[in-house]
Amino acid sequence: MKSLLSIALFSMTLIASVPAQTPAPPPTQPLPVVKPATDGKVWGALVFATNEETSTHSTEKPPANLADLPKRLGKVFAYKHYEILGQHLQDVFREYESWVVPSKDLFLKVDSKGPAEGGGVNLHLQFWRDQQVLVKTDAVLRSGSPLFIGGPKWRDGQLIFVLVLQ
Repeated sequence: MKSLLSIALFSMTLIASVPAQTPAPPPTQPLPVVKPATDGKVWGALVFATNEETSTHSTEKPPANLADLPKRLGKVFAYKHYEILGQHLQDVFREYESWVVPSKDLFLKVDSKGPAEGGGVNLHLQFWRDQQVLVKTDAVLRSGSPLFIGGPKWRDGQLIFVLVLQ
């Protein structure tokens, strides 16, 4: 019994002799901001293609380097008029998913798979409408070579998603 009491007193003495920790002083310099690594930027747009005169009266314009976008779209899709409904410029992160969101209903998830041989970026793409994946594909995106994804029929035409490496 005496030995248990002396062990308990000894333990209490050890606990009492441990000094209280003081908080670390605040840093004198701000912590550096670390930005995630990227494999480039992509410009994405939701385009409405129709044979009728445009009815949404959008004022959205493509970047200057894509002034010929309607002509390029006309070579792939059989419509007369192309109107940008929304657009978004997004970094493509190496270790994180990126989202190109030109509208609240249709958007594109972009996962980088690294640089492509011969230039550009290897991508895994998922085309979403609300909470549903419509298309999954892998693609190599190169500067000056837009990717066109034919979307669903809409009104009297079709929605097209355009993706360009900047």
